[in-house]
Amino acid sequence: MDREDRIRFALSISTDTKEFIMGRGVAEQAPEVFKKFFPGKGALVVADVHTYPVLGQKVEALLREAGITVDTFIINEEEFHAEWKYIEMVDAQLDAHPGSVLVSVGSGVINDLCKLCSHHHGQSYLTLPTAASVDGYSSFGASITFEGAKQTFACPAPVAIVADIDVIAAAPAEMTSAGYADLAAKVPAGAEWMISDFVGTEPIHDDAWHVLQDYLDDFLAHPAEVAAGDPEAIADIFEGLTLSGFAMQAARSSRPASCCDHLFSHILDMTHHRYRGKLQSHGFQVAIGTLTMCAVFDQLFKLDLSTLDVDKCVEAWPSLEQEQARALELFKDFPAPKLGYDEITKKWQDKDEVRRQLQMLKRDWPAFKEKLRGQVYSYTKMRDLLKASGAPYEPEQIGVSRAKLSGMFPLVQMMRFRYNVLDLAKRGGFYDDIVDPLFARGGVFEV
Repeated sequence: MDREDRIRFALSISTDTKEFIMGRGVAEQAPEVFKKFFPGKGALVVADVHTYPVLGQKVEALLREAGITVDTFIINEEEFHAEWKYIEMVDAQLDAHPGSVLVSVGSGVINDLCKLCSHHHGQSYLTLPTAASVDGYSSFGASITFEGAKQTFACPAPVAIVADIDVIAAAPAEMTSAGYADLAAKVPAGAEWMISDFVGTEPIHDDAWHVLQDYLDDFLAHPAEVAAGDPEAIADIFEGLTLSGFAMQAARSSRPASCCDHLFSHILDMTHHRYRGKLQSHGFQVAIGTLTMCAVFDQLFKLDLSTLDVDKCVEAWPSLEQEQARALELFKDFPAPKLGYDEITKKWQDKDEVRRQLQMLKRDWPAFKEKLRGQVYSYTKMRDLLKASGAPYEPEQIGVSRAKLSGMFPLVQMMRFRYNVLDLAKRGGFYDDIVDPLFARGGVFEV
Protein backbone atom coordinates (compact mmCIF):
# COMPACT_ATOMS: atom_id res chain seq x y z
CA MET A 1 0.00 0.00 0.00
CA ASP A 2 1.50 3.36 -1.00
CA ARG A 3 1.36 6.57 1.02
CA GLU A 4 -1.79 7.88 -0.63
CA ASP A 5 -3.63 4.63 0.05
CA ARG A 6 -2.35 4.47 3.64
CA ILE A 7 -3.59 7.98 4.33
CA ARG A 8 -6.91 7.27 2.64
CA PHE A 9 -7.40 4.20 4.86
CA ALA A 10 -6.35 6.13 7.96
CA LEU A 11 -8.91 8.85 7.26
CA SER A 12 -11.57 6.20 6.71
CA ILE A 13 -11.14 4.89 10.26
CA SER A 14 -10.62 8.26 11.94
CA THR A 15 -13.42 9.63 14.06
CA ASP A 16 -12.38 13.28 14.17
CA THR A 17 -9.91 14.20 11.42
CA LYS A 18 -11.40 14.67 7.96
CA GLU A 19 -8.38 15.94 6.04
CA PHE A 20 -4.67 15.22 6.19
CA ILE A 21 -2.52 17.07 3.68
CA MET A 22 1.20 16.33 3.71
CA GLY A 23 3.80 17.50 1.22
CA ARG A 24 6.34 20.13 0.34
CA GLY A 25 5.02 23.70 0.41
CA VAL A 26 1.48 22.72 1.46
CA ALA A 27 1.28 25.44 4.15
CA GLU A 28 -0.05 27.62 1.33
CA GLN A 29 -3.26 25.57 1.48
CA ALA A 30 -4.04 26.58 5.06
CA PRO A 31 -6.59 29.32 4.15
CA GLU A 32 -8.46 27.01 1.78
CA VAL A 33 -8.65 24.27 4.40
CA PHE A 34 -9.70 26.73 7.10
CA LYS A 35 -12.55 28.11 4.98
CA LYS A 36 -13.67 24.58 4.07
CA PHE A 37 -14.19 23.53 7.67
CA PHE A 38 -14.81 26.88 9.39
CA PRO A 39 -16.70 29.09 6.92
CA GLY A 40 -17.28 32.62 8.19
CA LYS A 41 -15.16 32.10 11.30
CA GLY A 42 -12.18 34.09 12.52
CA ALA A 43 -8.85 32.44 13.26
CA LEU A 44 -6.88 32.58 16.49
CA VAL A 45 -3.34 31.49 15.66
CA VAL A 46 -1.50 29.94 18.62
CA ALA A 47 2.29 29.56 18.44
CA ASP A 48 5.35 29.99 20.63
CA VAL A 49 8.49 32.09 20.37
CA HIS A 50 10.15 29.44 18.20
CA THR A 51 7.31 28.42 15.90
CA TYR A 52 5.87 31.86 15.21
CA PRO A 53 8.84 33.05 13.11
CA VAL A 54 9.22 29.59 11.51
CA LEU A 55 5.62 29.29 10.28
CA GLY A 56 3.12 31.19 12.44
CA GLN A 57 3.82 34.58 10.89
CA LYS A 58 3.43 33.15 7.39
CA VAL A 59 0.17 31.40 8.26
CA GLU A 60 -1.16 34.58 9.84
CA ALA A 61 -0.39 36.50 6.62
CA LEU A 62 -1.89 33.80 4.38
CA LEU A 63 -5.12 33.77 6.36
CA ARG A 64 -5.40 37.55 6.28
CA GLU A 65 -4.78 37.64 2.54
CA ALA A 66 -7.66 35.19 2.15
CA GLY A 67 -10.00 37.59 3.96
CA ILE A 68 -10.06 35.75 7.26
CA THR A 69 -10.04 37.76 10.49
CA VAL A 70 -6.92 36.77 12.42
CA ASP A 71 -5.76 37.20 16.00
CA THR A 72 -2.55 35.72 17.38
CA PHE A 73 -1.46 34.41 20.77
CA ILE A 74 2.21 33.62 21.30
CA ILE A 75 3.40 31.74 24.38
CA ASN A 76 6.42 33.80 25.27
CA GLU A 77 8.58 31.19 26.98
CA GLU A 78 11.74 29.53 25.74
CA GLU A 79 10.79 26.07 27.02
CA PHE A 80 7.66 24.61 28.58
CA HIS A 81 5.71 21.39 28.96
CA ALA A 82 1.97 20.92 28.53
CA GLU A 83 0.77 22.07 31.95
CA TRP A 84 -2.63 23.25 33.07
CA LYS A 85 -1.65 26.90 33.43
CA TYR A 86 -1.20 27.09 29.66
CA ILE A 87 -4.63 25.53 29.15
CA GLU A 88 -6.03 28.38 31.22
CA MET A 89 -4.15 30.90 29.06
CA VAL A 90 -5.45 29.56 25.76
CA ASP A 91 -8.98 29.13 27.15
CA ALA A 92 -8.89 32.80 28.17
CA GLN A 93 -7.84 33.78 24.66
CA LEU A 94 -10.77 31.88 23.16
CA ASP A 95 -13.10 33.50 25.66
CA ALA A 96 -11.78 36.90 24.57
CA HIS A 97 -12.33 36.08 20.88
CA PRO A 98 -15.79 34.52 20.66
CA GLY A 99 -16.49 32.99 17.28
CA SER A 100 -12.81 32.37 16.54
CA VAL A 101 -11.28 28.96 15.84
CA LEU A 102 -7.81 27.92 16.95
CA VAL A 103 -5.06 27.39 14.41
CA SER A 104 -2.23 25.51 16.09
CA VAL A 105 1.21 26.28 14.68
CA GLY A 106 3.83 24.36 16.60
CA SER A 107 4.89 21.00 17.90
CA GLY A 108 3.24 18.64 20.36
CA VAL A 109 2.70 20.97 23.31
CA ILE A 110 1.02 23.72 21.29
CA ASN A 111 -1.14 21.13 19.57
CA ASP A 112 -2.27 19.51 22.83
CA LEU A 113 -3.15 22.91 24.30
CA CYS A 114 -5.23 23.79 21.25
CA LYS A 115 -6.86 20.36 21.21
CA LEU A 116 -8.12 20.47 24.78
CA CYS A 117 -9.10 24.15 24.70
CA SER A 118 -11.04 23.67 21.47
CA HIS A 119 -12.89 20.81 23.17
CA HIS A 120 -13.65 23.07 26.13
CA HIS A 121 -15.31 25.45 23.68
CA GLY A 122 -17.24 22.80 21.77
CA GLN A 123 -15.38 23.16 18.49
CA SER A 124 -12.56 21.69 16.44
CA TYR A 125 -9.39 23.31 15.12
CA LEU A 126 -6.75 23.26 12.39
CA THR A 127 -3.18 22.21 13.11
CA LEU A 128 -0.01 22.98 11.17
CA PRO A 129 2.83 20.94 12.69
CA THR A 130 6.33 22.38 12.70
CA ALA A 131 8.30 19.22 13.56
CA ALA A 132 8.06 15.45 13.30
CA SER A 133 8.50 15.26 17.06
CA VAL A 134 5.43 13.48 18.51
CA ASP A 135 2.39 11.43 17.55
CA GLY A 136 -0.07 13.73 19.28
CA TYR A 137 -1.01 15.89 16.28
CA SER A 138 -3.66 13.43 15.16
CA SER A 139 -4.37 11.62 18.42
CA PHE A 140 -7.56 11.43 20.38
CA GLY A 141 -6.81 13.01 23.74
CA ALA A 142 -4.35 15.56 25.10
CA SER A 143 -1.58 14.72 27.56
CA ILE A 144 -1.50 17.50 30.18
CA THR A 145 0.04 17.76 33.64
CA PHE A 146 -2.80 18.59 36.04
CA GLU A 147 -2.53 18.69 39.85
CA GLY A 148 0.94 17.14 39.69
CA ALA A 149 -0.04 14.15 37.53
CA LYS A 150 0.42 13.63 33.79
CA GLN A 151 -3.06 12.85 32.55
CA THR A 152 -4.63 12.12 29.18
CA PHE A 153 -7.76 14.22 28.81
CA ALA A 154 -10.34 12.85 26.39
CA CYS A 155 -10.84 15.33 23.54
CA PRO A 156 -11.16 15.09 19.76
CA ALA A 157 -8.27 15.35 17.34
CA PRO A 158 -8.15 18.27 14.87
CA VAL A 159 -10.54 18.23 11.95
CA ALA A 160 -7.65 18.94 9.58
CA ILE A 161 -3.86 18.62 9.53
CA VAL A 162 -1.69 20.53 7.05
CA ALA A 163 1.85 19.19 7.31
CA ASP A 164 4.43 21.10 5.27
CA ILE A 165 7.44 18.82 4.91
CA ASP A 166 9.70 21.75 3.99
CA VAL A 167 8.99 23.23 7.42
CA ILE A 168 9.06 19.92 9.27
CA ALA A 169 12.34 18.77 7.71
CA ALA A 170 13.96 22.09 8.65
CA ALA A 171 13.14 21.66 12.34
CA PRO A 172 16.07 21.20 14.76
CA ALA A 173 17.56 17.73 14.33
CA GLU A 174 16.90 16.80 17.96
CA MET A 175 13.16 17.33 17.47
CA THR A 176 13.12 14.94 14.53
CA SER A 177 15.13 12.32 16.40
CA ALA A 178 12.70 12.74 19.30
CA GLY A 179 9.89 11.95 16.87
CA TYR A 180 11.78 8.91 15.62
CA ALA A 181 12.00 7.70 19.22
CA ASP A 182 8.31 8.34 19.84
CA LEU A 183 7.51 6.25 16.76
CA ALA A 184 9.92 3.51 17.86
CA ALA A 185 8.00 3.28 21.14
CA LYS A 186 5.16 1.66 19.20
CA VAL A 187 7.32 -1.48 18.97
CA PRO A 188 7.29 -2.46 22.68
CA ALA A 189 3.93 -0.74 23.18
CA GLY A 190 2.52 -3.07 20.54
CA ALA A 191 3.89 -6.07 22.41
CA GLU A 192 2.29 -4.89 25.64
CA TRP A 193 -1.02 -4.44 23.81
CA MET A 194 -0.64 -8.04 22.62
CA ILE A 195 -0.25 -9.08 26.26
CA SER A 196 -3.33 -7.13 27.27
CA ASP A 197 -5.24 -8.69 24.39
CA PHE A 198 -3.98 -12.14 25.42
CA VAL A 199 -5.31 -11.82 28.97
CA GLY A 200 -8.50 -10.09 27.79
CA THR A 201 -8.24 -6.68 29.47
CA GLU A 202 -7.95 -4.53 26.32
CA PRO A 203 -8.55 -6.48 23.10
CA ILE A 204 -6.67 -5.38 20.00
CA HIS A 205 -8.73 -3.13 17.72
CA ASP A 206 -7.97 -4.50 14.24
CA ASP A 207 -8.09 -1.22 12.30
CA ALA A 208 -6.11 0.63 14.98
CA TRP A 209 -3.48 -2.09 14.89
CA HIS A 210 -3.08 -2.47 11.14
CA VAL A 211 -3.13 1.22 10.23
CA LEU A 212 0.34 1.60 11.77
CA GLN A 213 1.86 -1.72 12.79
CA ASP A 214 1.76 -3.10 9.24
CA TYR A 215 4.21 -0.39 8.15
CA LEU A 216 6.12 0.38 11.34
CA ASP A 217 9.26 -1.56 10.43
CA ASP A 218 9.49 0.28 7.11
CA PHE A 219 9.02 3.70 8.73
CA LEU A 220 11.85 2.97 11.20
CA ALA A 221 14.23 1.49 8.65
CA HIS A 222 16.21 4.64 7.76
CA PRO A 223 17.46 6.26 10.98
CA ALA A 224 20.67 7.64 9.45
CA GLU A 225 18.69 9.43 6.75
CA VAL A 226 16.42 10.86 9.43
CA ALA A 227 19.46 12.15 11.31
CA ALA A 228 20.82 13.66 8.10
CA GLY A 229 17.61 15.64 7.55
CA ASP A 230 16.49 13.81 4.42
CA PRO A 231 12.97 15.13 3.65
CA GLU A 232 11.62 11.81 2.39
CA ALA A 233 12.85 9.89 5.43
CA ILE A 234 11.41 12.57 7.71
CA ALA A 235 8.13 12.42 5.79
CA ASP A 236 8.00 8.70 6.59
CA ILE A 237 8.50 9.43 10.29
CA PHE A 238 5.84 12.13 10.26
CA GLU A 239 3.43 9.86 8.42
CA GLY A 240 4.05 7.07 10.93
CA LEU A 241 3.46 9.41 13.85
CA THR A 242 0.25 10.67 12.26
CA LEU A 243 -1.00 7.15 11.53
CA SER A 244 -0.36 6.40 15.21
CA GLY A 245 -2.69 9.25 16.07
CA PHE A 246 -5.34 7.89 13.72
CA ALA A 247 -4.99 4.54 15.47
CA MET A 248 -5.73 6.28 18.77
CA GLN A 249 -8.77 7.95 17.21
CA ALA A 250 -10.10 4.59 16.03
CA ALA A 251 -9.48 2.94 19.41
CA ARG A 252 -10.60 6.03 21.39
CA SER A 253 -7.56 5.40 23.55
CA SER A 254 -3.80 5.85 23.61
CA ARG A 255 -3.41 2.07 23.91
CA PRO A 256 -2.17 1.68 20.28
CA ALA A 257 0.68 4.11 20.89
CA SER A 258 2.05 3.75 24.40
CA CYS A 259 2.46 1.66 27.50
CA CYS A 260 5.37 1.38 29.96
CA ASP A 261 7.71 3.07 27.47
CA HIS A 262 5.82 6.35 27.96
CA LEU A 263 5.35 6.00 31.70
CA PHE A 264 9.06 6.51 32.37
CA SER A 265 8.69 9.84 30.55
CA HIS A 266 5.57 10.75 32.51
CA ILE A 267 7.44 10.26 35.80
CA LEU A 268 10.20 12.59 34.60
CA ASP A 269 7.63 15.19 33.51
CA MET A 270 5.78 15.06 36.81
CA THR A 271 8.98 15.45 38.80
CA HIS A 272 10.11 18.36 36.58
CA HIS A 273 13.24 16.54 35.53
CA ARG A 274 15.97 18.68 34.00
CA TYR A 275 19.37 17.89 32.56
CA ARG A 276 22.01 20.61 32.30
CA GLY A 277 19.30 23.06 33.30
CA LYS A 278 16.89 22.08 30.54
CA LEU A 279 13.66 20.16 30.37
CA GLN A 280 14.09 17.06 28.24
CA SER A 281 11.84 16.45 25.26
CA HIS A 282 9.04 13.92 25.37
CA GLY A 283 10.70 11.89 22.63
CA PHE A 284 14.12 11.80 24.27
CA GLN A 285 12.60 10.57 27.52
CA VAL A 286 10.50 8.03 25.66
CA ALA A 287 13.64 6.81 23.86
CA ILE A 288 15.05 5.58 27.16
CA GLY A 289 11.71 4.09 28.20
CA THR A 290 11.47 2.28 24.87
CA LEU A 291 14.99 0.91 25.08
CA THR A 292 14.39 -0.19 28.65
CA MET A 293 11.26 -2.11 27.72
CA CYS A 294 13.03 -3.85 24.84
CA ALA A 295 15.61 -4.99 27.40
CA VAL A 296 12.78 -6.25 29.65
CA PHE A 297 11.39 -8.33 26.79
CA ASP A 298 14.86 -9.76 26.12
CA GLN A 299 14.80 -11.11 29.68
CA LEU A 300 11.22 -12.34 29.35
CA PHE A 301 12.13 -14.44 26.32
CA LYS A 302 14.78 -16.26 28.37
CA LEU A 303 12.12 -17.70 30.70
CA ASP A 304 10.23 -20.96 30.30
CA LEU A 305 6.79 -19.95 31.53
CA SER A 306 5.35 -23.31 30.54
CA THR A 307 6.69 -24.54 33.90
CA LEU A 308 4.88 -21.91 36.01
CA ASP A 309 3.62 -23.13 39.39
CA VAL A 310 0.21 -21.51 39.05
CA ASP A 311 -1.03 -22.59 42.48
CA LYS A 312 2.01 -21.04 44.16
CA CYS A 313 1.56 -17.79 42.24
CA VAL A 314 -2.12 -17.54 43.10
CA GLU A 315 -1.45 -18.27 46.75
CA ALA A 316 1.11 -15.44 46.86
CA TRP A 317 -1.14 -12.95 45.06
CA PRO A 318 -1.78 -9.93 47.36
CA SER A 319 -5.19 -8.58 48.27
CA LEU A 320 -6.44 -5.26 46.94
CA GLU A 321 -5.85 -3.71 50.38
CA GLN A 322 -2.24 -4.89 50.37
CA GLU A 323 -1.66 -3.43 46.90
CA GLN A 324 -3.30 -0.15 47.88
CA ALA A 325 -1.03 0.08 50.91
CA ARG A 326 2.02 -0.65 48.74
CA ALA A 327 0.95 2.08 46.33
CA LEU A 328 0.53 4.65 49.07
CA GLU A 329 4.00 3.87 50.37
CA LEU A 330 5.62 3.98 46.92
CA PHE A 331 4.00 7.27 45.94
CA LYS A 332 4.08 9.02 49.32
CA ASP A 333 6.73 11.54 48.20
CA PHE A 334 5.49 11.80 44.61
CA PRO A 335 3.83 15.00 43.31
CA ALA A 336 0.59 12.99 42.99
CA PRO A 337 0.68 10.79 46.13
CA LYS A 338 -2.65 9.03 45.44
CA LEU A 339 -1.88 8.24 41.80
CA GLY A 340 -0.70 4.68 42.36
CA TYR A 341 -3.55 3.98 44.80
CA ASP A 342 -6.18 5.12 42.33
CA GLU A 343 -4.71 3.29 39.34
CA ILE A 344 -3.98 -0.03 41.08
CA THR A 345 -7.53 0.02 42.43
CA LYS A 346 -8.78 0.08 38.84
CA LYS A 347 -6.60 -2.75 37.56
CA TRP A 348 -6.27 -5.13 40.52
CA GLN A 349 -7.85 -8.53 39.80
CA ASP A 350 -8.93 -11.28 42.12
CA LYS A 351 -7.27 -14.66 42.51
CA ASP A 352 -9.69 -16.46 40.22
CA GLU A 353 -8.86 -14.10 37.38
CA VAL A 354 -5.12 -14.33 38.09
CA ARG A 355 -5.40 -18.13 37.98
CA ARG A 356 -7.20 -18.01 34.64
CA GLN A 357 -4.55 -15.75 33.11
CA LEU A 358 -1.62 -17.80 34.38
CA GLN A 359 -3.10 -21.13 33.33
CA MET A 360 -3.56 -19.75 29.83
CA LEU A 361 -0.04 -18.29 29.85
CA LYS A 362 1.46 -21.60 30.97
CA ARG A 363 -0.46 -23.54 28.32
CA ASP A 364 0.19 -21.16 25.40
CA TRP A 365 3.64 -19.77 26.28
CA PRO A 366 5.73 -21.30 23.46
CA ALA A 367 3.43 -20.02 20.71
CA PHE A 368 2.72 -16.69 22.43
CA LYS A 369 6.42 -16.07 23.03
CA GLU A 370 7.09 -16.43 19.31
CA LYS A 371 4.35 -13.92 18.51
CA LEU A 372 5.84 -11.42 20.95
CA ARG A 373 9.34 -12.07 19.62
CA GLY A 374 8.07 -11.22 16.14
CA GLN A 375 6.87 -7.84 17.41
CA VAL A 376 9.62 -6.61 19.74
CA TYR A 377 13.09 -5.49 18.73
CA SER A 378 15.97 -6.66 20.85
CA TYR A 379 17.70 -4.14 23.11
CA THR A 380 20.71 -4.19 20.75
CA LYS A 381 18.67 -3.52 17.61
CA MET A 382 16.68 -0.72 19.25
CA ARG A 383 19.83 0.86 20.70
CA ASP A 384 21.50 0.88 17.29
CA LEU A 385 18.45 2.43 15.62
CA LEU A 386 18.08 5.14 18.24
CA LYS A 387 21.80 5.92 18.10
CA ALA A 388 21.74 6.20 14.30
CA SER A 389 18.70 8.51 14.42
CA GLY A 390 20.39 10.92 16.84
CA ALA A 391 18.15 9.97 19.79
CA PRO A 392 19.51 9.09 23.25
CA TYR A 393 20.50 5.47 23.81
CA GLU A 394 21.92 5.69 27.35
CA PRO A 395 19.92 7.04 30.33
CA GLU A 396 22.80 9.34 31.28
CA GLN A 397 22.28 11.20 28.00
CA ILE A 398 19.09 12.66 29.44
CA GLY A 399 20.48 13.03 32.95
CA VAL A 400 18.99 9.84 34.43
CA SER A 401 21.30 7.62 36.45
CA ARG A 402 20.97 3.87 36.16
CA ALA A 403 20.03 3.67 39.83
CA LYS A 404 17.25 6.17 39.22
CA LEU A 405 16.02 4.22 36.20
CA SER A 406 15.91 1.06 38.30
CA GLY A 407 13.95 2.86 41.00
CA MET A 408 11.31 3.99 38.54
CA PHE A 409 10.10 0.45 37.77
CA PRO A 410 7.76 0.01 40.76
CA LEU A 411 6.12 3.35 39.95
CA VAL A 412 5.77 2.48 36.28
CA GLN A 413 4.02 -0.79 37.09
CA MET A 414 1.47 0.92 39.31
CA MET A 415 0.89 4.38 37.90
CA ARG A 416 -1.65 3.60 35.20
CA PHE A 417 -4.66 1.31 35.00
CA ARG A 418 -3.39 -0.04 31.66
CA TYR A 419 -2.35 -3.70 31.93
CA ASN A 420 1.34 -4.10 31.10
CA VAL A 421 4.08 -6.72 30.99
CA LEU A 422 5.08 -5.84 34.57
CA ASP A 423 1.55 -6.62 35.73
CA LEU A 424 1.76 -10.02 34.08
CA ALA A 425 5.14 -10.57 35.71
CA LYS A 426 3.76 -9.67 39.14
CA ARG A 427 0.97 -12.20 38.71
CA GLY A 428 3.38 -14.89 37.53
CA GLY A 429 6.06 -14.27 40.13
CA PHE A 430 8.76 -13.49 37.55
CA TYR A 431 8.96 -9.70 37.96
CA ASP A 432 12.43 -9.85 39.54
CA ASP A 433 13.58 -12.20 36.78
CA ILE A 434 12.90 -9.66 34.03
CA VAL A 435 13.88 -6.45 35.87
CA ASP A 436 16.81 -7.19 38.16
CA PRO A 437 19.16 -8.58 35.45
CA LEU A 438 19.06 -5.24 33.61
CA PHE A 439 20.91 -3.56 36.49
CA ALA A 440 23.04 -6.48 37.73
CA ARG A 441 26.69 -7.05 36.85
CA GLY A 442 26.91 -7.49 33.11
CA GLY A 443 23.39 -6.14 32.56
CA VAL A 444 22.62 -3.57 29.88
CA PHE A 445 22.16 -0.90 32.58
CA GLU A 446 24.66 -2.28 35.11
CA VAL A 447 24.67 -0.10 38.20
